[in-house]
Amino acid sequence: MDTQPASSAFTADTVSVVFGGTSGIGRAVADALRTRPGRVIVAGRSTGLDVADPAAVEAFLAEIGPVDHIVVTAGSQAPGGPVASMDLAAAKAAFDVKFWGAIAVARAAAGRLRPGGTLTFTSGFLARRATPGTVVKTAMNAAIEASAKVLARELAPLRVNVVSPGLTDTEAHAGLPAAARDAMLAKAAATLPAGRAGRPQDLAAGYLFVIDNPFVTGAVIDIDGGALIQ
Repeated sequence: MDTQPASSAFTADTVSVVFGGTSGIGRAVADALRTRPGRVIVAGRSTGLDVADPAAVEAFLAEIGPVDHIVVTAGSQAPGGPVASMDLAAAKAAFDVKFWGAIAVARAAAGRLRPGGTLTFTSGFLARRATPGTVVKTAMNAAIEASAKVLARELAPLRVNVVSPGLTDTEAHAGLPAAARDAMLAKAAATLPAGRAGRPQDLAAGYLFVIDNPFVTGAVIDIDGGALIQ
């Protein structure tokens, strides 16, 4: 009989932490976790935590103590456009947040996750789609996916997975005027087999899946409306 603690066994003592949990997909994940027993802690820029600061990440998790589930959705504004005109400083800053921030969380979490615990990262469909003008996003997301597979072995029996979102209607597009944002989402959604953009709640279901299923580790879960099969 399997006597290992089940990652789906949420109790009043379960502690979950969502980095980037104050907006967008991260907030949807935190809201979904709050429907279960236990405590959910969110962290992000709006709470004063910069995941690009490894010492701050270490101190934050040290203050919390033992943790059961950690989700990293913290993202960055990666520069786009041709590599010949790329802003390398902006590209490095984007890596510092999304990639190195994720690694900083993994390093700090390694000794604090309880047996049966999970660590779930966030990448993006551009990790495996060659699209001109997206070299920074592609490189960051691909690096996260490759690293997670190594960490799934290195940290076993803790489970490490990645959720890879496609086009999702979140605050990331809030800088556009409402009409332009709606038009952009509609145009992009029309090219997807699913026929619509994702919603944060669609993505949250994927994070809960990898948290709940004790036989999933080292996996990349694509929730992209079919973007990779266009």
